[in-house]
Amino acid sequence: MRTVGVPAWALAALAVAFLVGGCSGQEQSGTPAQRVTTWMVAGGGGSGIGNVEIDAANVDLALAKHNAPAAIKEVCALLSNDAQSAVGILPTPDQELTTALDTAYVDATAAGDDCYNGASGNAGLLARSAAERTRLHSLLAVAIQRVEAVTGHTPTTDTTVPPTGGGDPFAGGQ
Repeated sequence: MRTVGVPAWALAALAVAFLVGGCSGQEQSGTPAQRVTTWMVAGGGGSGIGNVEIDAANVDLALAKHNAPAAIKEVCALLSNDAQSAVGILPTPDQELTTALDTAYVDATAAGDDCYNGASGNAGLLARSAAERTRLHSLLAVAIQRVEAVTGHTPTTDTTVPPTGGGDPFAGGQ
């Protein structure tokens, strides 16, 4: 009888797949509303959205105050980095929400990169970043509307204050 050896890389890949599958998040069980709620709170979805919102506002503020190029570059880099980190917590338990957030985070990364590269005086890149940040607000609003449609609640995207209202993760939402 002849035995077939399995390559070590294949065994390693199988082990990783088993471990990752065994560590699936809580957002993979329950109703769609429960899964999205869990992803928003425990999975970091809400704070990911909030971080990108705050970063975009900080870029706007730094530019409006005519901060030094180094300070502008810092907030622009933070926007790009936080957007890329937020991509890392995708997918969500809802494909439509995942698509909306992926589009928003790609736009946010581009806005941060264009801002960073334009901070030393490239008006064209700064204008493109401004347009991307304006579009970003609309894209994030679409994502929030999807969360509302799935859960029936307005989510919090606060990055510093824990949920209130008897443990309600939607802190004052409808």
